[in-house]
Amino acid sequence: MSRINHRLAAALLVVLAPCAPIQAEPPTTAQIDGVERDVSRMESLREVKDLQRIYAQYAQFGLWSEMADLFASQGRIVWGDQAVTGRSGIAKWLAAHDGPVTNPGGLNMELIDDPLVNLSADGKSAKGRWRGLAFRGDGQGSAWMEGGLYENEYVLEDGRWKLATLHYFPQYKGDYKTGWSNIGQKDLPIVPYHFTVDETGIPIPAPQGTPPASGATIMALSSRVGELNDQDAVRNLQNVYGYYVDMRMWDDVVDLFSDDGVIEIGGKLYKGKAGVRQAMTLMGPQGLSRGIMNDHLPFDTIVKVMPGGFEAFARGTELAMIGDADAGTSSWRVSVFRNRFVREDGLWKIREMRITPVMDADHAEGWGKGGRLGAVKPAMPAWLGPNPATGQPVAINGFAMVGEQTLTGRAPSGSRAQTTDLSDVRRRLLRSTAWDGAENVSAAYGYCLDDFQWPCMSGIFAEKGNKQSPFAGYYFGRDRIAGAATAMYGKTPDPSTVLRQRLAIHWRIAPVVDVSHDGRSALLRTYLFHPNTAKYDPAAPGASRAATIQSGMYPNDQVVLEDGIWRLWTLTIDEPYMTMPSWQGGWSAAKTPPPGGGMRASPLLLRYPPDLLLTDLGKREEGFAGGTGTKIDWPGILPMWFHYRNPVSGRVPEHYWPDCVPCEVRPEVRLTSNGYEMPPTGPSIDGIELTLPDPAGATGGAK
Repeated sequence: MSRINHRLAAALLVVLAPCAPIQAEPPTTAQIDGVERDVSRMESLREVKDLQRIYAQYAQFGLWSEMADLFASQGRIVWGDQAVTGRSGIAKWLAAHDGPVTNPGGLNMELIDDPLVNLSADGKSAKGRWRGLAFRGDGQGSAWMEGGLYENEYVLEDGRWKLATLHYFPQYKGDYKTGWSNIGQKDLPIVPYHFTVDETGIPIPAPQGTPPASGATIMALSSRVGELNDQDAVRNLQNVYGYYVDMRMWDDVVDLFSDDGVIEIGGKLYKGKAGVRQAMTLMGPQGLSRGIMNDHLPFDTIVKVMPGGFEAFARGTELAMIGDADAGTSSWRVSVFRNRFVREDGLWKIREMRITPVMDADHAEGWGKGGRLGAVKPAMPAWLGPNPATGQPVAINGFAMVGEQTLTGRAPSGSRAQTTDLSDVRRRLLRSTAWDGAENVSAAYGYCLDDFQWPCMSGIFAEKGNKQSPFAGYYFGRDRIAGAATAMYGKTPDPSTVLRQRLAIHWRIAPVVDVSHDGRSALLRTYLFHPNTAKYDPAAPGASRAATIQSGMYPNDQVVLEDGIWRLWTLTIDEPYMTMPSWQGGWSAAKTPPPGGGMRASPLLLRYPPDLLLTDLGKREEGFAGGTGTKIDWPGILPMWFHYRNPVSGRVPEHYWPDCVPCEVRPEVRLTSNGYEMPPTGPSIDGIELTLPDPAGATGGAK
């Protein structure tokens, strides 16, 4: 057994040790029933999210009837001022609205993500807010985009979760050549929230009444909670992979795969760790150099863990923005991915990755005529199960479908640990609740920020929380956080009457959530996908900026459970990694700004000075506007910081900052200084961090 395996085995013994404690009295049937109800409600929350994600996945292939089947018997679509009720009418409406995907070279990519979902108190209905952005084309020269917000309702009908109302609020739309702008060239209203400030951090409210008799056993509950925990680990691994790809961190990508890992790209196989590296270098050499854009953003990802916890699958949509600013090249790529994961020595790894291109188009030309793939319809990877609302298998119209077969023959090994302690089942359940609580409050931050709702934005922070204001520094406490926002952007507008000419949209996607062993604290990383829209007037100065995209990173956020509500403990924004100067030029039209140009230090330094300046943080803020050293503007490459080491190998990234950013200067704001556990920042099992040797050739992290 290798040194790593010895340490893994030792760590596993630590994890397994609490599984059979001596109990004074066995739990009562009522107590077991109560935990079973809590587990069922957690499963329901995730079923609701996956229902919405499969809706988006079906839309890619024009599966109008199958999409309509996802609705309740009296389900309805409300799309702006249009409304339709009933599955038959919904299927016809979808075909008329999204139909071009059935044409050769047609495209109907629906991105529906950044969820804020709340289960009802009785567990029989739910509400969810999502962001939407669709790239559409008829394959005959026409391409367009539309985006907005969803405020949807879901219902448990005949034992299955279904859409009761899909309510879409259009915000921006446009032809590909000119880019999008405000819908109808009008000022935009604030879309009403289905949640209160506190409800953002309560995805599952306390149940009411006595739990029904379940007949559940502790071992069965342990297995179901283990599946929830495994979903979290696999989703993290999928998203970690994406961040490494964005930065061309090929050493780290290879570390994520099992020794017999396989990648299939467009039907071509790359086998073993050498093959994985070969597949990665198709995108270029390791590391980003000036002007290189390599972002691959995952959306609508569904994770399925197989019985026993031996293996798991993830399926979703990848939007890639690729280019070289110095060479003046840029392109869009859309792929469907279906990946297989295996548990080895207690840790999840990637064994198989199947990436199927759907669209590849030069930014200047767009996808109106099908892009580089033209009318080709490649074989699509299989779904992760039948239609969740009907239980029936689903075929893809006009596309061949790759079956369930795997790419490697070796059987999986390494099942999850079990427990016979009901209190330990509760603890493990809280760890998964933390994952969804972090995702909810993460989304809430963006929604409140977009609408300039400062009581909402500051109210989702813990009482002692802190927040970075871009290009200035950190503010401590809710009052100071709200005060900084007011000083920078003005007073909170009345959401019932205000209209806005411009909208800066903060999608916080691809969350990596590392949860503590006790489930009361978590570390959070998200990508900032930042489209912007405005009213478009061709004669007005700056009209070309009606549609633009920026990107950034929230690398060191932390979330805590405070008084039964998940709240942000700290928030850090590193930006901008990429800024479009105009829609027509895309991300590769950017040029180095003249001296004094580009992003600058914030006026807050004079209007409302921070409690902690970015310049107080030294190397951590080197290159960022308002920070230290020489400022870097796109197409320069800003440093990318990580709160975690490689989750499989423990490899330390070049820029590693495991704790909250202000913690080095203000140790009193650490989680551990305030009664919380520090979650793991490297390979871990059940929230317990493993000690592994750093792989040979790894670069030590600066802090």
